[in-house]
Amino acid sequence: MRIVTFNIQHGLAAAQDVVELNRLQRAVRDLDPDVLCLQEVDHRQERSGGADQTAAAAQAMGAVAHRFVPALTGTPGQDWVAATGDEPPDAPGYGIALLSRHPVAAWQVIRLPALVAGEETRAAVAAQVDSPRGPLTVVNTHLSYLRPSNRQQLRLLVDALADLPRPLVLTGDLNLRPRAVRRVAGLRALASARTFPAPAPVKQIDHVLLDGELPGLRRRPATGSVRTPVSDHRALWVEI
Repeated sequence: MRIVTFNIQHGLAAAQDVVELNRLQRAVRDLDPDVLCLQEVDHRQERSGGADQTAAAAQAMGAVAHRFVPALTGTPGQDWVAATGDEPPDAPGYGIALLSRHPVAAWQVIRLPALVAGEETRAAVAAQVDSPRGPLTVVNTHLSYLRPSNRQQLRLLVDALADLPRPLVLTGDLNLRPRAVRRVAGLRALASARTFPAPAPVKQIDHVLLDGELPGLRRRPATGSVRTPVSDHRALWVEI
């Protein structure tokens, strides 16, 4: 079972100021994920051709369940406001998405506050996946690039996940290096590879973390990062 986390930069083509949906779909097909966690996802935005990028990615990977969660709603650079979850399905938004080839028994959305004036609000989405290994909770998020906001948001998120079933895999662009993530979250890192910037990555800020036990999981599962035709991040994958 392959879990992938990928900040897609709203599908922006690498080294080009253009968004082409087929590039994003090709990247998803090539990654071949069973569970895909995306950040910086556009939904019905003019700059990305009005596409539902989550649905397009779901079609490309053969997902049977998917959920887009806006962190912000409105138009980039114009009327961004914090999303509440009450927006109409076709309202323009920007946020995160979680997609799965396996059925999802339950979904939960967690809203993370902006901790600095003018900072973007953040969100997390949790899915209880009926995986071949049994029930598995997978969580996707994208934290602030500002410090110490990202550390505080990670603490808040870990606390908010306390009552969800284990094993639990927490993924996403945390905008934190591995040492800081270990110190704040105290979870086992399943994936280790540099992810940013995509052409010649010098640091890992995207993560796949485990809380609980996965029967049969190797001590060092296969993992790596992949450059795709889109984004300033590499996709991070792990086989469990």
